[in-house]
Amino acid sequence: MIDSPSDIDAPSLLEPVDWQAFREEAHRALDTALDFVQRRPNEPVWREIPPEIKALEQALPQEGSPLAAVIDELEERVLPYTLGNTHPRFWGWVNGSGTASGLVSQMMMAAINANLGGRDHAPIYIERQVIRWMHQLFGFPEEASGTMVTGTSSATLLGLSVARQRVTQGEWRKSGNGDRGLVAYTSAQSHVSVSKAIELMGLGVDALRSVPVTADFSINCESLSEMIADDLQQGLAPFAVISTVGTVNTGAIDNLAAINQLCRETGIWHHVDGAFGALAILSEQLKPKLAGISAADSIAFDFHKWMHVGYAAGCLLVRDGEMHRQTFANCHTHSYLLSEKLGMAGGAPWPTDYGIDLSRGFAALGVWFQMKEMGVAKLGRAIYRNCLQAQWLGQVVERAPSLQLLAPVQLNIVCFRYCGPGLAEAVLNDLNRRIVVELQCRGIAAPSATELLGKNVIRVCITNHRTRKADLEALLLALDEIASELLEGHA
Repeated sequence: MIDSPSDIDAPSLLEPVDWQAFREEAHRALDTALDFVQRRPNEPVWREIPPEIKALEQALPQEGSPLAAVIDELEERVLPYTLGNTHPRFWGWVNGSGTASGLVSQMMMAAINANLGGRDHAPIYIERQVIRWMHQLFGFPEEASGTMVTGTSSATLLGLSVARQRVTQGEWRKSGNGDRGLVAYTSAQSHVSVSKAIELMGLGVDALRSVPVTADFSINCESLSEMIADDLQQGLAPFAVISTVGTVNTGAIDNLAAINQLCRETGIWHHVDGAFGALAILSEQLKPKLAGISAADSIAFDFHKWMHVGYAAGCLLVRDGEMHRQTFANCHTHSYLLSEKLGMAGGAPWPTDYGIDLSRGFAALGVWFQMKEMGVAKLGRAIYRNCLQAQWLGQVVERAPSLQLLAPVQLNIVCFRYCGPGLAEAVLNDLNRRIVVELQCRGIAAPSATELLGKNVIRVCITNHRTRKADLEALLLALDEIASELLEGHA
């Protein structure tokens, strides 16, 4: 019921009433964001969040607040307590550190507010350009396809779905997985997203074979071959091998060329999980480490990690573009999704034909912006610098009598532990866990902890273009001081 005729002709309730005042506040917000990025290296890496900030006791806002008040609250409640991945001493897990100019692309993204599900508009062509660039970068053929996703977890789920499409000839769409005995193979060091994808596909985690690794933590190709042969002999249907370029624990790189050969001989799909490591291909010095990636069937990777695009921006590339489209294009297209040759509903095939999302953000703009502004040569040099920093840190660790290197430094990850003389394994495991926590809680640096060969280790993963040698030296100094404190307390 319309209360009055004026209601249907009233101005927007959500636009600024005073555009000049709004513009001034928006400029202040941009300055606040730029100040945050510029000053962040001079602050602690991480701060523990006070209970009053964690409290979720604010009432549901029935009436709005002035924009200035909202920005002030953000400054008070959020900016001081971020994870720290924009700080030069953040080396925990695998997080990109963003760029100052990334603020501009994010701002333009919000202004355009494009839905990249489909239809004919310029943002679609920006995404297609990014995918075409990736084909060139990875040596994929012209008929290959690709799609932007939120991250490698989603890309792996989609890539393995295409692998299932090929082996089942699409029958899974009508009858599910049935009793086909589909099985897949991945390294014992693979990311948890691989097992999640297998579970979400309804195959069950028992369908995923965990292949042993070699001394450098890469997949054991001989064991892989034997496991495939055993499953074939039992009448099962191997459908995918998931290799890794840059394991999350150690940065290990599987032998892609050998896996390609094995997959060709057995007719199995080769999917590469290259979440952060695949973009090492941007570096001329590191590119040879990825030999064979151009012959894979699909590649999943993230722009928001080692290319520092704002979250979230991942990508899936598929060699067989038509198989990719067949997997996700709706066989029974609904009337509201019918495309046209002309008009706004043109431009088929749409991005939604290569994935599951009908509503998709314009993440490709951040990638396009970063590549246009920085260029692949500079991005590659930044990646290579991180690897040089990791090699330097690894060498220091090997020379230090109180430190022990526990994995080869293959890319950008250094796994080591403090190992004072005469300490039992249980004491060492507890000590190294506590060292990591203390480094974080004191705001000095943010490595992470992991476990290798039954030992708790300190893991420094350098996907950070702001890191300098002095930051790594500060880490080593603080590590020695904290270890001495903890051991003194233990005694």
